Amino acid sequence: MGMDYFGTHIGKLIEELSRLPGIGPKTAQRLAFYIINLPESATTNLATSIIEAKRNTKYCEKCCAITDAKYCPICQNEKRDQGTIMVVEESRDMAAYERTKQYRGLYHVLQGAISPMLGIGPKDLKMRELLLRLEAEDVKEIILATNSSVEGEATAVYLSKLIKPLGIKVSRIANGVPVGGDLEYVDEITLSRALEGRIILS
Repeated sequence: MGMDYFGTHIGKLIEELSRLPGIGPKTAQRLAFYIINLPESATTNLATSIIEAKRNTKYCEKCCAITDAKYCPICQNEKRDQGTIMVVEESRDMAAYERTKQYRGLYHVLQGAISPMLGIGPKDLKMRELLLRLEAEDVKEIILATNSSVEGEATAVYLSKLIKPLGIKVSRIANGVPVGGDLEYVDEITLSRALEGRIILS
């Protein structure tokens, strides 16, 4: 990393921070010095929160989103539309749609997308859990909101073929989302329009 001139401990901190997604060496260095200059109580709180989040994180037993309880807050909310489930790839995609404040249904998080190149197939995702939900719950519409990437489209097509025989309406978010774009980086207005203009898959 070329950070040896800061000393072993600081260099190690910079190195670990640079492993985070989207964090390059310069940003890692800035973050490291920011952390070092914090009061000791603040750094202890930061370290403790990271450790506790890691230890206590689990999957919601209903929608498979990341949470720290048996059921996530959205699944616990009885005011949500129980007849609509939006299927997303990751928990952060769910968070992106929640920021729009337009969607009031439930979610199902696949924890990834089909990717033969990476050796990820349907059995590696939370598809079985989704099908079990559809058997147990009175679901009227499934909204496929996987990313507009090759993997996301392949996952949507695969799920559509599984769900349609169950007699449940299946729709796909509209093309307001850029091709190849991750939902977490798309602005709220675009996501809202993609949801409103969703297409019913025949």
